[in-house]
Amino acid sequence: MCYSAQIIDAWEDFVRRTGAAISLPDFAELYGFRLADRSIRIPKAVDAAFARPADETGRAIQADIDAFDRDQATAWEQALFAQRRRLADAERALQAKPTKAAAESRRIARTKVDWLLGKLAALRRPTLLPEDSRFFPGWYAPVIVFEHGRKLVKPMRYQCRPAGKPAAFDRRFPGTYNARRDNLEGFWKGLFGVTHGLLPVRCFFENVSRDGANVVLEFRPRADEPMLVACLWSRWRGPEGELLSFAAITDEPPPEVAAAGHDRCIIPIKPEHADGWLRPDPKNLAASYAILDDRQRPYYEHRLAA
Repeated sequence: MCYSAQIIDAWEDFVRRTGAAISLPDFAELYGFRLADRSIRIPKAVDAAFARPADETGRAIQADIDAFDRDQATAWEQALFAQRRRLADAERALQAKPTKAAAESRRIARTKVDWLLGKLAALRRPTLLPEDSRFFPGWYAPVIVFEHGRKLVKPMRYQCRPAGKPAAFDRRFPGTYNARRDNLEGFWKGLFGVTHGLLPVRCFFENVSRDGANVVLEFRPRADEPMLVACLWSRWRGPEGELLSFAAITDEPPPEVAAAGHDRCIIPIKPEHADGWLRPDPKNLAASYAILDDRQRPYYEHRLAA
């Protein structure tokens, strides 16, 4: 499974080079929702793409980002004040009489203080780091689709909920951020050959077992070329509103990924097949399979994730 991935640097410029336009209304709607629901997660690198708005919609998006950041900073500052007070109380208690409870309270408070300081520093940091482009299941990422006669970039949640399924589908099937190639006409038959997308990424991350412990490895093409990952997506509508979500298609791994300890791998589409993939013929699934088979085949180098 693709546990996590990293969208490419300056993704908005890259997708334009593919001939896609950024769907500002969809991004505006998502950022508006995030003001009321702080559980919505969007990589900092995506936020940064709207730092220099060129029109009214872009300015509205940036205003929502600024408002969200202010609210998030306030919440973390309040939590930081509470944990520093807890730490001070634990220190006083330990001076009066050392106890296991006071020592544990001090440990927890120190851990939370460090975590909150790190979050505030990252929020306020003006420059982007590679970690700012990384997203995880449940987060939103930019996906290229074909709609209304053109290629568009839309923000989609990385965990697919097919149209017509109940909202509880997410809990019943938590692994639907990936779609196995050998199950495209089974579990994914409503989307394969119908709604295809492409996810621009630099690298991906996987959990593997090393000496009985779980570690996270970063897999990156040796040539460091960007990849267009084959995806399926859906537009879900329900009483809660509308949800755009996607799953990355995975297949058997190349030898170097298998040797590193993982049994699945994303499928990067060749750029010359992008239009064909985004405009599938549901009556000709063989053509879509042929695109998946004639994929890019980079050599993936791996290292422990930071």
